[in-house]
Amino acid sequence: MEEPSSLFRRAAEHAADYRRSLPDRPVGVPADHAALTDAFSGPLPAAPCPPERVLAELVAAAEPGLVASAGPRYFGFVVGGALPAATAADILAAGWDQLAFNAVTSPAAVAAETAAGGWLKELLGIPAASSVGFVTGAQAANTAGLAAARHQVLADVGWDAERRGLLGAPPIRVIAGDERHGTIDRSLRLLGLGTDVVEPVATGANGAVDLESLRAVLRADGPGPTIVCLQAGNVNTGACDELREACELVHRHGGWAHVDGAFGLWAAASPTTRHLVDGLELADSWACDGHKWLNLPYDSAFAFCARPDVHAAAMSYAAAYLVGSGGAPAGADLTAESSRRARGFAVWAGLRELGRDGVAALVDRCCALARRFAEGLTAAGFEVANEVVLNQVLVGFGDDARTDRVVAAVQADGTCWAGGTTWRGRRLMRLSVSNAATTEADVDRSIAAIVRLAA
Repeated sequence: MEEPSSLFRRAAEHAADYRRSLPDRPVGVPADHAALTDAFSGPLPAAPCPPERVLAELVAAAEPGLVASAGPRYFGFVVGGALPAATAADILAAGWDQLAFNAVTSPAAVAAETAAGGWLKELLGIPAASSVGFVTGAQAANTAGLAAARHQVLADVGWDAERRGLLGAPPIRVIAGDERHGTIDRSLRLLGLGTDVVEPVATGANGAVDLESLRAVLRADGPGPTIVCLQAGNVNTGACDELREACELVHRHGGWAHVDGAFGLWAAASPTTRHLVDGLELADSWACDGHKWLNLPYDSAFAFCARPDVHAAAMSYAAAYLVGSGGAPAGADLTAESSRRARGFAVWAGLRELGRDGVAALVDRCCALARRFAEGLTAAGFEVANEVVLNQVLVGFGDDARTDRVVAAVQADGTCWAGGTTWRGRRLMRLSVSNAATTEADVDRSIAAIVRLAA
């Protein structure tokens, strides 16, 4: 059997070779799912297998089914790439195999999260005293934020949700825009509130919450436990709610303001776009992804809460054997996971690689490239359906059927990859520019391919 150093080096070399191939390889081509399944399938062998052979078999089986989502011409799902330093840190994290439960199980992992969390709050303009839970994605971040909200709005009326549950509890109002992300609804299901509890708020022309509608919905019922879900970065258009006015309005009604900022919260990191999220610091909780616009490896996201005690009360637990638990909230106290991988190392490394100016430049460049997409496709005679305020572009190619055909053709062609969406009752191509490696040449090459295929 090979020494681990040789095996690990071979795996790292393969990963590096794959990364080098991304600018030139097809972004996404139709996969033979049956062949992929067959390559991974077969009876479980009785005998052990040398690790070097396992690695070779894994590479051979996976290669035909890899999507170049880490590459510069992948514009689907608001997926970023992964920065070199962050990727290298993730390799180290796998090798170190740390349990990031608390400072006893891995002092280094918790220290990295503490430092990176401070940097994140500074970049995003979130109050320095806020807590940060390092979670897997926006779903987990929204769930943690809304769990904290559920805890506090019920505590305000004398109900202990963690001890007594929801049976017999005072009803909670949940108010959210009618273009909220689906993870909000799933969080409400997971938290036992259900989706029927949502009182929808109308949105304006570009998908941001209409403040007059929000005011009317808040007034429609008497005082009581109230959670309002706001948004920084509409999933289709990139539009941001007017957070300052909205948060002030929510607080005047005694409610909790939660901001789903999966990708749009990064607008705060650039002086050019910061005005779009003015007032975000007034919210009570925030959700934000790292594996989107910050270009960290999957899976990486953040649940922030202005009240660390509330955050921990909603998420933490204790047991006699859990040495080191019960102190200042950190690590697993702020997430729904105990067996946590040390994702803070990659976050620290990515932020250290970019610095404050690098993060701002990344946001600005992606926004500029999104506008370049919009201008190029408009010049080619196609309709851009949204106001391009961040990195999202919606494109129509005539009727819905033709748009779907163009989207399918682009995905099959492999020059670039874009998804389809339905917005305001129309089928549209959705382009999300989120990768640090994307250049003007990548956008121009993609525009040419889309125009060619649409013809």
